Amino acid sequence: MKVLVLGGAGYIGSHTALELVKDRNDVIVADNLSTGYMSAVPKKANFFKGDLHDFDFLNDLFAKEKPDAVIHFAAFSLVGESVTDPLKYYDNNLCGTKVLLEAMVKNGIDKIVFSSTAATYGEPKNIPILESDPTCPTNPYGETKLAMEKMFKWTANAHGMRYVSLRYFNACGADESGTIGEAHDPESHLIPLILQVPNGKRDAVSIYGTDYDTPDGTCIRDYIHVTDLAAAHILAVKYLMNGGESDIFNLGNGIGYSVREVIETVRKVTGHPIPAAETPRRAGDPARLVASSDKAKSILGWKPTHDSLEEIIASAWNWHKNHPNGYNS
Repeated sequence: MKVLVLGGAGYIGSHTALELVKDRNDVIVADNLSTGYMSAVPKKANFFKGDLHDFDFLNDLFAKEKPDAVIHFAAFSLVGESVTDPLKYYDNNLCGTKVLLEAMVKNGIDKIVFSSTAATYGEPKNIPILESDPTCPTNPYGETKLAMEKMFKWTANAHGMRYVSLRYFNACGADESGTIGEAHDPESHLIPLILQVPNGKRDAVSIYGTDYDTPDGTCIRDYIHVTDLAAAHILAVKYLMNGGESDIFNLGNGIGYSVREVIETVRKVTGHPIPAAETPRRAGDPARLVASSDKAKSILGWKPTHDSLEEIIASAWNWHKNHPNGYNS
C-alpha cells in the first residue's frame, strides 16, 4: 500500500515511516521541517517539503502520488506552549487540518489515521481511561486535538471518509538501531530531559509538582515505546484498508509510573546519580493518565512489545548518549 505520512520528519512520524518502509510499503513523507529533521526521514521514503496550510501543495501531492491513506502527525504538541500561545495551536492544528481535509475530499482520498492524545480526556474520572470516558481537556493542545477529531467525524459523515483516531499517552524511547530518536528544541518530555543530566547538558532535572494526589506526590503517566506506537498506526491503516469503520483507540501500556519512579529508573540504566529539583506545578498537568488499550488489542490486534520502562529508557539512552545534540550531533 502507498501511505502519506504528514509530519514524517518528526519524532513519532519518522519512526512510523521507518516501520512502514520495513513493512515494504510505498512511503511518502511530507513535512515543513519546522520541528522535524530531514536526516530522520527514511532513505527509501519519497520526501516532499511543504506546509499543511498550503492547499496547492497538498492538492498537487495528492494528485501526483495518489496515496491509499494518510497518517497525520503534523500538529504542534507542547502543552505548556499551548497554554501561553493558544492561537498558534488553533492556527496550525485546526486551520491546517481543515486545509488537509479539503485537499483529501477534492482528490477522493478517503482514509486517514490521526495522531491524537490522552490530553483530550483532561483530568480523568476513572483509571485506566476508556475511550468512552468523558473528554474535557485542561489545555489548548488537548482542546485542539479533540476539535480535530470532531472535524474528522463530521467530514467523514459528509464525504464518506473513514478515520481512526489514536489517543496515546507518553511516547518515549527510540528505534533499536539508534539511528533515529527524540530531538525536540526546546525539549519538554520527561525522559529526554532527565537524560540531559548524564549527557552533561543540565545539572539537574526538575520535578514539576510534588503535591499531587498520588503515592509519592508526583504525576503518574503511561509510557509507551515509540516503535509500539508506530506499529499501531500501521495496523490502523490496514484496518481501514480492510474496510474497518471509523473509530477511536487508546494506546498505552496500562501501567502508570510516577516522575520519581522514572528518574530512579534512569539512574539505574545510566549509572548516573541525577540530582532532582522540586518546583511548582505546571499549568494544565493532570495528576494521573493511564490508558486501557483493550479496545486496540481486540479490534486492531495491537500489542506493545517494548513495555518495560527499563527497556524504553535504555533505548532512549542509546540514542541520546550517541546524539547529545540530537540530529545536529
